[in-house]
Amino acid sequence: MKKINLIFATHNHQPIGNFDSVFVENYDRAYKPFLDVFEKFPRLKIAKHYTGILFEWLAQNRPELLDRLKTLVSKGNVELISGGFYEPILAVIPDEDKIGQIQKLTKFIKKHFGYDAIGLWLAERIWEQHLVKPLAQAGVKYVILDDTHFKYAGLTDDQLYGYYITEEQGYSTYLFPVSKTLRYTIPFEDVSATIDYLRDIATEDGKRIAVFADDGEKFGGWPGTYEHVYVRNHWLEKFFQALDDNRDWIRMMTFKEALAELKPVGRIYLANASYAEMMHWALPNTKSFQDYETFEKRLKEEGLYDQYNIFVRGGFWRNFMVKYPESNQMHKRMLEVSKRARALQEKGLKVSAKTLDKLWAAQCNCPYWHGVFGGTYLPNLRHPIYQNLIEAECELDKLDGRDEMVVATIEDFDSDGQDEAILKNSELALYFKPSEGGKLIELDYKPARKNIIDVVTRREEGYHKRLLQARQRKGEMIAEMHNAVQTKEEGLEEHLVYDWYRRGSLIEHFLPLDTTLDELRRNHARELGDFLLGPFEVSLGGAKAKRTLTMTRVGVLHLNGANHSLKLVKAITLEKGKAEFVVDYSLALQGEGKFKLCFGVEHVYGLLAGDAPDRYYYFDGVSLENNRLNSAGETRSKMVGLKDEWLKINARLDATEEARVMRYPIETISLSEGGFERVYQGSCVVMLFEVELSKKPVELTLVQRFSRV
Repeated sequence: MKKINLIFATHNHQPIGNFDSVFVENYDRAYKPFLDVFEKFPRLKIAKHYTGILFEWLAQNRPELLDRLKTLVSKGNVELISGGFYEPILAVIPDEDKIGQIQKLTKFIKKHFGYDAIGLWLAERIWEQHLVKPLAQAGVKYVILDDTHFKYAGLTDDQLYGYYITEEQGYSTYLFPVSKTLRYTIPFEDVSATIDYLRDIATEDGKRIAVFADDGEKFGGWPGTYEHVYVRNHWLEKFFQALDDNRDWIRMMTFKEALAELKPVGRIYLANASYAEMMHWALPNTKSFQDYETFEKRLKEEGLYDQYNIFVRGGFWRNFMVKYPESNQMHKRMLEVSKRARALQEKGLKVSAKTLDKLWAAQCNCPYWHGVFGGTYLPNLRHPIYQNLIEAECELDKLDGRDEMVVATIEDFDSDGQDEAILKNSELALYFKPSEGGKLIELDYKPARKNIIDVVTRREEGYHKRLLQARQRKGEMIAEMHNAVQTKEEGLEEHLVYDWYRRGSLIEHFLPLDTTLDELRRNHARELGDFLLGPFEVSLGGAKAKRTLTMTRVGVLHLNGANHSLKLVKAITLEKGKAEFVVDYSLALQGEGKFKLCFGVEHVYGLLAGDAPDRYYYFDGVSLENNRLNSAGETRSKMVGLKDEWLKINARLDATEEARVMRYPIETISLSEGGFERVYQGSCVVMLFEVELSKKPVELTLVQRFSRV
């Protein structure tokens, strides 16, 4: 009789910052009912991976599931798989953190279940060959990857019914390919489709291994799966029953058993890869994104795709940090904190386990990329990344005494070949980009553990064309499901506004006197100068108690059909122990003439919720009809304030001169598993000062203050 070995594994994860209701829903619809069904089949074996984030939530909120899981583990029904505790992209975090995160989850499993986990679930299956060494050093014996990775290396289907060994600098680990066929049949096709496939690949010697490993949420948590898997079709119970009925030729085994009983098929070296969709999403611009789709579609139409798809690949995961500078900012901040922690340890200072844990929590992968499931556009997922990084940094400040001074540095912080300027004290951290208009790209208010400028720029995405095409087809009968465009609200295409510069604060505009709010909001305002993206020269002054960063640019204004030279100086002063900074502006023409125009200074505030009664604008002596943070309007004032009573933040901006204060929300349109949605990123405030420029400098001062509500 022909036989086959089957390894069945699920990966269960929820990101840091996800809403508690999402945890509860997935527990009720996926995690618990899965075990309810599996416990009915005591002769079957499976493997389970839970991220540390989910394990901790279960321990605090649903400990009974851990008790049930422990019983299954002790009986030999479940093999537990380790991984990075906070589900990081291991390839892009320091090796010390890779090892620390893996060992943290392995120790958690040992403590709570008495089990020695030797396998690793690789987040988003993002593989780079250099991983082998730190994985081996962390005690990892095997890694689970998509069979696509192996096909990219030139292997064919009949070479993927087993596992391989790979090495790096003499360190080795084993690699198990996951069957794409099984990932597509389970649980979406009839149970017979999976059984028939296993029968087709079974052999007389019974040494072949077929591996299924995929998200546990597809068993009840994904849209429509709960009814299919548990209620209407009872798919999972039928599946396990079929496996139990066919135990004479389908042997369910664990990864550990496979390593102990069967030899590796051979040795392999794999290219940098992830699953196909991820590499498509990682393409760094709209043209390449759409060209990939067009090429793939053409191959399918010509019947060539199945034969040649292993040669059709998208981009490289790391290019998300090119595509989204906001992702790169988070990543380089994480590296900065990690490097600093190691440096202090090397000096003999004791960095606490709590501090390292905050750093590791900030490595959770979900907000660092964007696809149907990625979370770069989701403020609730980005917020805890910065929250944990700032918390860790505050602990390091106390350790080396930086909280007693103002630290000023000029360095290429984000690895783009251009220097950034950084000012920090015990209350604030300011990151400036002199090469792009001297804008402020990160503003950490440390007492609230909040990056005030945690805002994603409105940019074109390759999938936006589907929304526009849907508008063009509106009213037509569309029968094909793949043409359907699901949206969470009507008229989303009207909100497709793109920014031509990266959002930040202290961005200077030179605009006509009649510039309107709508022109600013929709990026139709006519820029008269070249300061917004132009490079600034930088100098630092002061001492430890008070530092001043001065940025200067001699640029061009286009006025009355001619170009005029203008010198702009902005000096940012930060004092020890103060939760405020002062910005002194000087504007002076370098030639003859006088010109009236609007000098605008743009600020952004990412305070998580736009339409909540406890997050709002305020002006001294002015009552707003709509004061919520997603409101738009214009007010004449010398100040503007924003309060977030949930985060307990009061941000107040004062000016020496009255201005037209324009405000509007920054909202992006992104695609998720639920369809197209509008996401509030933050609020934009532009102070427009009516000035007359001449050789005599125009001087203005702004003071940005923060306090706790």
